[in-house]
Amino acid sequence: MKNLDKYKGVFPAFYACYDDQGQISSERIQKLVQYFIDKGIKGLYIGGSSGECIYQTVEERKFVLEEVMKVAKNKLTIIAHVGAPSTAASVVLAKHAAGIGVDALSSIPPYYFVLSDQGVEDYWKEIVLATDLDFFIYNIPGCTNYNLPKTVYQNLLKLPQVIGVKNSSMPSLDIITKKMYADKEVIVFNGPDEQYIGGRIMGADGGIGGTYGVMPELFLKLEELFVQGDIQRAQELQIDINSIIFDLFAFSGHMYSVIKAVLKLKGMNIGTGRLPLPPVDPKDMSNIEVLSKKIDATIAKYVK
Repeated sequence: MKNLDKYKGVFPAFYACYDDQGQISSERIQKLVQYFIDKGIKGLYIGGSSGECIYQTVEERKFVLEEVMKVAKNKLTIIAHVGAPSTAASVVLAKHAAGIGVDALSSIPPYYFVLSDQGVEDYWKEIVLATDLDFFIYNIPGCTNYNLPKTVYQNLLKLPQVIGVKNSSMPSLDIITKKMYADKEVIVFNGPDEQYIGGRIMGADGGIGGTYGVMPELFLKLEELFVQGDIQRAQELQIDINSIIFDLFAFSGHMYSVIKAVLKLKGMNIGTGRLPLPPVDPKDMSNIEVLSKKIDATIAKYVK
């Protein structure tokens, strides 16, 4: 039986790191990995939505993962997202990731064309069977218009490599059904950052999230409070976290551009979002500075 403990807990979704000309930056990737190590993070999810994978070429995605592994290997548990529009590209990314020593793979379903359940299942199977690595299904219906059905899920679980789900559907009920429908031990990651505690209570083993990286201290504290059984304090913290998340969406720039602006204020310059993700409007910077201070104040409130 596999030991799945290394996949439990807080896994920030790694951000795309660009230089000032909008090209992938080796230096900034490595600095961001070290930033997470210094914060006490134990694992990262690379190349997903926060990594802006759909706006990067296959070669860029390979390069990003290579640069991550230069710092993370033997220090962090790394899950590499390898989903791409074509099965062939996804398999190439999967084999590359396996060759450089990541711990596990993950993939969204194929997007753009509407496929049958069998077509989606076959896509995932081709990726899974390309390597011997652990594999997490990535269920994110809000972006793919495909919500993982019970039959496809159970069929994929017959493959020994498939050990769980990154579940980014909003109903917390979907967390517990992913446990109920499995006939083996699985890891289920909560996807919606706004309901981390709700997901944990419903059976999630941890979370993978796009806002974790701008406030990792708060999500690590949230996990600590849950493990300690202090649900009331955890709920208070979740409410304060959600206030920050709502603020991240309150500007004209895309949330990831806003997150990167906050990180830059904190000394971590990883560029901005790649077009078509809207950049931050300079007129918003004074309010983003206020948001940055709000994050600092919330950390000071909960993390001693």
